[in-house]
Amino acid sequence: MANSSEHLDVNGKPFNRNLLVMVLLVGTFCTVLNGTILTTAFPTLMKEFNVTTSAVQWLTTGFLMVNGIMIPVTAWLSNNFSNKILYIIAMSTFLIGTIMCFTAPNFGTILAGRLIQAVGVGITMPLMQVIMLSIFPANQRGTAMGLGGLVIGLAPAIGPTLSGWIIDNFTWRDLFGMIIPIVVIVLILAFVYMRPVIQTKRSKLDVLSLILSTVGFGSVLYGFSSVGDNGWGSPIVLSTIIGGVIVVILFGYRQLKMKVPFLELRVFKEKKFAVAAALSSVTNMAMVGVEMILPLYLQIVKGMSAFHSGLTLLPGAILIGVMSPITGRAFDRFGPKDLARMGMFLLTAGTIPFLFLTKTTPVLDIVVLYMVRMFGISMVLMPVTTDGMNALPLSLMSHGTAVNNTVRQVFSSMGTAILVSVLTNVTNNLKPGKSILAQSPLNYQDKFFNATLSGYHAAFGVAILFCVIALAITFMVKNTSKSKDVDLESMNVEMAGDK
Repeated sequence: MANSSEHLDVNGKPFNRNLLVMVLLVGTFCTVLNGTILTTAFPTLMKEFNVTTSAVQWLTTGFLMVNGIMIPVTAWLSNNFSNKILYIIAMSTFLIGTIMCFTAPNFGTILAGRLIQAVGVGITMPLMQVIMLSIFPANQRGTAMGLGGLVIGLAPAIGPTLSGWIIDNFTWRDLFGMIIPIVVIVLILAFVYMRPVIQTKRSKLDVLSLILSTVGFGSVLYGFSSVGDNGWGSPIVLSTIIGGVIVVILFGYRQLKMKVPFLELRVFKEKKFAVAAALSSVTNMAMVGVEMILPLYLQIVKGMSAFHSGLTLLPGAILIGVMSPITGRAFDRFGPKDLARMGMFLLTAGTIPFLFLTKTTPVLDIVVLYMVRMFGISMVLMPVTTDGMNALPLSLMSHGTAVNNTVRQVFSSMGTAILVSVLTNVTNNLKPGKSILAQSPLNYQDKFFNATLSGYHAAFGVAILFCVIALAITFMVKNTSKSKDVDLESMNVEMAGDK
């Protein structure tokens, strides 16, 4: 990379881009890691605080909900406040939540800490993407977003494995304790190396839009998160999803009517952005859904421990981390079209064999297939997202990032809900009646196992459908020679001239 004198912030002062990126990536890695780090710690926490399964799930469900609610808000925040101040506040908020979790004397405190953590994560993740897009010229953004993909893809993927290892060897408090010193160091470095690189333009906070956004997206995410426990027919699930969708529609209508919207939805008018958002969302459905179902198969059908099931998926997680910067460079050189098609082909081809899993399927086969899937995903998600963002002017980067991440979050929740419900419904419909248990216990056990396996096959079948839909969307992806954007220095000169 070039030396610091070649990069200027919005005040015309030089900054070291390498060190800024390092602070950004390490901090965001810590925050995103916390999304999945409690996955294998639930049994320990249930015993520690004497809470039920449905209660302990809120440590993840609540985290994801608040995270999803904060993402649209970040667009307004990043347009109205210096990104340096915003990043420091977000990391400080995350640190406060982490300390609360680390010292929690009861379940209420750890839950409150998780929700406070989620506020910080909801700001840092989209802010990281906006900053990376702002400080790199269009022809280097693939590489930049590839580095971002290393964080966003690798951190949540290694969370369950790291969690299992810490729970086995230390205590649950160390899950949070190990993060605290790293975040403190990041905050100290952020005061020195984080610089204002996003031009702010003050606008009045539309409180009604904020309320509609929070209630709408919060309800939709809560509804999909509740499907696994309550089923699609539950009044709570139906009312929150339908009510949430209605409120989101009202929110969208209001944004399109406002002169200065809280969240600029007109970014969807740019076809490249719309195609990129659709493709990344459906790809995420296929990725996150299988990430949820596969560990269940490994633990329930193959009898593996939570730690070892996480360890089985670790090579795939490492691969997506290694490949993200490489596919980012490939995007800068070749464009998104062939990368996206080849990646979705690999993702689809790597998912089809899951239809034929049995109790005796070798673990090595699952490791390899999962690696093929993650290799494919690394070729799709960040390159396509970067291509969509390149189609927008710098003034809409924060809105585009917020819209893209919000849609992706909702679709991820939807994909997980659909796969879990298919797994549950097929298993329940095929499992034998209790009468067989008294007459022939071995026959009952055999039929119940087959019903469970059929449930997993059906869920993986739906995941394949998601892959096929995404593969079809890749044929709408086109290579373009020019971006509509300009680099940061050009923008500063232009703005200075306007003044």
